[in-house]
Amino acid sequence: MAVATTKKVSRAELLEFVRTRHHCVLVTRKRDGGLQMSPVTSGVDSEGRIVIATYPERAKTRNARRDPQVSICVLSDAFSDAYVHVEGNAEVLDMPGALEPLVEYYRCIAGEHPNWDEYRDAMREQGKSLIRITPTAWGPIATGGFPPAQNRT
Repeated sequence: MAVATTKKVSRAELLEFVRTRHHCVLVTRKRDGGLQMSPVTSGVDSEGRIVIATYPERAKTRNARRDPQVSICVLSDAFSDAYVHVEGNAEVLDMPGALEPLVEYYRCIAGEHPNWDEYRDAMREQGKSLIRITPTAWGPIATGGFPPAQNRT
């Protein structure tokens, strides 16, 4: 039987946890105040921001541009494994300013690209954007399961 766990962490511990996990759900606020959720791939840049590649016309991008207060749930590869909820301020970068941050995004997720000129050309051609989230608050790193024995009634 899996027992639920929570572990409060420092900012450094948070970033260490997030750096190795790339499956997330980004939550932004729609114009009418409702929530919009997007499954995304993310990394952590050298400044400790959570970074997400996107396109300027996507709902998540438009929403983050209008209201930079966002939340993201960072998941482990196994659904029942550890996760963390992070709140932060988003910044949207468009081309041409997004180009080198997109290179860093790729590196923090997949390492070195076999042809950086080709990658840069593809990012320009696709008109990619980048969302950078500066964490401002976060919950404990948690796992699902049954409550610990002392909390069961």
